[in-house]
Amino acid sequence: MTVRPLLPSSVAPAPGSAASAAFLNVKDTAEYLGLSPHTLYVWRHRRQGPPSFRMGLRGRVMYRREALDAWIREQEQADSRTNPALNPLSAAPHQRYGRPSA
Repeated sequence: MTVRPLLPSSVAPAPGSAASAAFLNVKDTAEYLGLSPHTLYVWRHRRQGPPSFRMGLRGRVMYRREALDAWIREQEQADSRTNPALNPLSAAPHQRYGRPSA
């Protein structure tokens, strides 16, 4: 099974680089997602964003690459512009209580 990168090849990390590892630190994760490291710290504090954990004696915050990709897919599915099932324009009109239907 071949895994396609989520980012275009011009933006995707080079094979063998630190960003292509299975685990990414905050800086590499921010670069991978196109966010600032500060945003990731705020999301972690609020228990939002992609799943993270602490690793090692120093307790560095790390992200698993496959968890990031899964989180991105979840975000795509939760967006009504990319998921027609969530688009409010495709929903049937609601029946209001107390009013006769036309």
